[in-house]
Amino acid sequence: MEERTREYLRGRFGDHYRRVARTEGLPAPPAANEREWGYIPFSPGGTTMIRHESLLDLTGGADLGEFLARERPRHAYFSAGRYDHPGEDSMGRKGWRGSDLIFDIDADHLPGVDPEADGYGAMLAAGKAALFDLLDFLETDFGFEECVLVFSGGRGYHVHVRDEGVQGLGREERREVVDYVRGLGISFDDLVRHETVEGMGRKTPAEKRTLPTEGGWAARLHEHLLELVDELLDAEEDEAIERLREFDGVGEGKAGAALRAARENREAIERGNVDVHSAFYGVARQLFERVRESDGAPIDEPVTTDINRLIRLPGSLHGGTGLRVCRIDRDDLDAFDPLSDAVAETFRGERIMVDVTEPLSISIGGGKFNLDAGVQSVPEHVGVFAMARGHAEKARE
Repeated sequence: MEERTREYLRGRFGDHYRRVARTEGLPAPPAANEREWGYIPFSPGGTTMIRHESLLDLTGGADLGEFLARERPRHAYFSAGRYDHPGEDSMGRKGWRGSDLIFDIDADHLPGVDPEADGYGAMLAAGKAALFDLLDFLETDFGFEECVLVFSGGRGYHVHVRDEGVQGLGREERREVVDYVRGLGISFDDLVRHETVEGMGRKTPAEKRTLPTEGGWAARLHEHLLELVDELLDAEEDEAIERLREFDGVGEGKAGAALRAARENREAIERGNVDVHSAFYGVARQLFERVRESDGAPIDEPVTTDINRLIRLPGSLHGGTGLRVCRIDRDDLDAFDPLSDAVAETFRGERIMVDVTEPLSISIGGGKFNLDAGVQSVPEHVGVFAMARGHAEKARE
């Protein structure tokens, strides 16, 4: 990034923060004075973080918005952890009190996503879909109530869980949470419940294997299993047989047996019974491996397990895109469009000259733009995005 570009962005970031401080304000996280703070300035290289600051040290007693307007950082962060002495430069001397449980969905690392081929917008859409999967675990399986949803301003989404019960969790306990939402270390046999059934005419009790349907991974598998059963029942017999033969080790004979079991026991399967036939049971076992892969939340493990993690400040600007780090109300998540809703008002309404060094196609701020190499006039929010992403430099007006 050239000096002219860096100074332009730094100046306009400052304008944005002054506008925010003047209008809506920039709220700090809970217990802000107990957290470590850090930021990356607009300096050559742009990667050196200033950290181990308390809020008082960082702002000098000023309002957080005033600090951002004065310093105009490229990135701003605060810690998941809360400390007795957050400004100490040694983690051992900070006096850890507890930490929020943080989840990070990094959209360009999601399975099946190719940032170069799919484009930025498609990548972010995949990230939001993964966020819904994660929230299903956090809200349904764990029952967390204090989940703060944040668009990172860059490649994905963050979730801050602030329930009192998570604050004291150590790294290993947090790793267990990670393993659960990713489906790691869970087997089909862990999910199946074994019940003893007294049958008429039997000299010894029989055993029935069922899937609990009330929640957790068992309920997820059960839902997918019912979908498969209904798909089989709606299909022609040859088509249903071929569908079942997609599972390893299921030949025509086992497929036929599994299909008959599905047809004759739909209501029992809906109640959770997977013991309707050994062939059907084998299909259910294999289906779980697919469900675990498809339904697991693809989170960034080191973020969640790190009790001292620094995370982006909601309300700040992301120096790699110029977009706002946005807190999102849960009810608004479905309609949230990061490439529109995260565009700062400060950067709307004016045009600037940029020198495009790497062609870029982007839908942002309600329009689609194809930027070819060379000097050209563009809406400022497009130019800020292109410069922050490294696709353009600031041209002379």
